[in-house]
Amino acid sequence: MTAEALRAQGFEVEVSIDAAARPAVEVEADRIDRQAERVAALEQKAERRSDRAEQAWKAEHRAVEALPPGGEPIKIGHHSEQRHRRAIDTAHRRLGQAVSAENDARQAQRRAESAAATTEARYSPVTVKNRIDKLHADQRADQRERDGHERTLFVLGDTKQVEKFPPAQGAYRELLESRIAEREDQISYWEAVRAQQIESGKATNYGPGTISKGDLVQWSGGWYPVVRVNKKSVTIPSIVGGSWTDTMPYHKLSGHKRRDEGAQTTAAGTVSEEIRS
Repeated sequence: MTAEALRAQGFEVEVSIDAAARPAVEVEADRIDRQAERVAALEQKAERRSDRAEQAWKAEHRAVEALPPGGEPIKIGHHSEQRHRRAIDTAHRRLGQAVSAENDARQAQRRAESAAATTEARYSPVTVKNRIDKLHADQRADQRERDGHERTLFVLGDTKQVEKFPPAQGAYRELLESRIAEREDQISYWEAVRAQQIESGKATNYGPGTISKGDLVQWSGGWYPVVRVNKKSVTIPSIVGGSWTDTMPYHKLSGHKRRDEGAQTTAAGTVSEEIRS
């Protein structure tokens, strides 16, 4: 549209489109900056609405003070009747305006607080690890499409039926290559973020090599004994006290004690009552 408008005015316009993906570090930096600007704008809006609410309540108080003292009833037929009715209507109207302004101010404040927490939530350790796992899963799927793959439909005795998918070709292969390259950059960025979180102690990095059966692990403030150690998670007793077991991914664990440390903690009486055997 802009190019056409300029050409219509006699300008020579050359359009060049760069389809290359921007580096993830630039994309995330811009996202954080935009969110910070949005938070600032919402906080200013909340402040303005709070000021309006304060003024509305002051107007309501003045309207109430203008009413006859002591809850005096309307004197039907008296010369003050109309003035009294107008004063009551004004007080009611000012009250409604004040309540509405107060609700608007609270809503604006909630939006500002929610926006302020957006970046923090996006970079929470659990969210970052979940995002990395999702990126890796999507990457493997695209790589299979690009390189070709096969899947077993069924096995019946000595008969194995396999469906084969050839490597992608042409424009679709180019699209896959582009997505894979872009996603690889994203994976590198988020893995660097996670490495920094682990180094700073904001994120845990447990796994089969650090946790053993019988150890205690912490999740959501409670401590639970490890029933089984799995590749990507630990099995613990039911977190709601049932007879079954639950699995908890390693990256969601917030603490770990070896079996001997757990026994000492229990003896000292400092283990949460949420520990279940």
